[in-house]
Amino acid sequence: MTSKLRVDAVLVQALIAGALSFAHLHDLAAAAGQTGWKAWAYPVSVDLLLVAAWRRLRSDGSSRLAWCWFLVSLFASLGANVATAGFLDLAHPPGWLRFGVAGWPAVAFLGGTLLAHSPAPTAAESRPVVEPEPTESVSTEAEHVPEPAPETTAEVEPTRPAPATAPPVPVPAALVEHARKLADDHRARTGHPIDTDTLRARLGVPAPMADVIAAQLS
Repeated sequence: MTSKLRVDAVLVQALIAGALSFAHLHDLAAAAGQTGWKAWAYPVSVDLLLVAAWRRLRSDGSSRLAWCWFLVSLFASLGANVATAGFLDLAHPPGWLRFGVAGWPAVAFLGGTLLAHSPAPTAAESRPVVEPEPTESVSTEAEHVPEPAPETTAEVEPTRPAPATAPPVPVPAALVEHARKLADDHRARTGHPIDTDTLRARLGVPAPMADVIAAQLS
């Protein structure tokens, strides 16, 4: 309940202050020769520029552009409030006041455009770049003395036993007789004993069997 009342009191105070400032700006603009709707547009322009500059400060951080236009709009609002307190003869306003009020629209337009379209500084740009100090790095490398290779004793491979001779291939006696006839025929035609390859080709038997038959023919 207390928090709600405090917020309401702040809002009421803001409304009262805004209404008074609005009325003072209107009266000053009307005294400077801006009549009709133009006198009502001046306080709107000043307050909007003040709010835009303050919002830029709150959202994008402190910057020279936002602070410049915040102070300009604050000076315009504060000056109007003080001027209407009897310090100036509004029935006969001075020339510099007429000049300032007449030139305010161009100033407000420039400020609003710059605040709306100027890019906000990034975090990298706003922070100063600190270059690291060069440090001398001394790298010490330990000398590695090559260790002698361990002596390797030649391993004597054990002698493998000779493979046992394959048992002789059994050859039928009829095949030996047929081979003998082929050998005699070959000697009669060529004058030379038949060789193992020719005998194997004539008989159509495998090489081990042909060797056994040739050994029996010799």
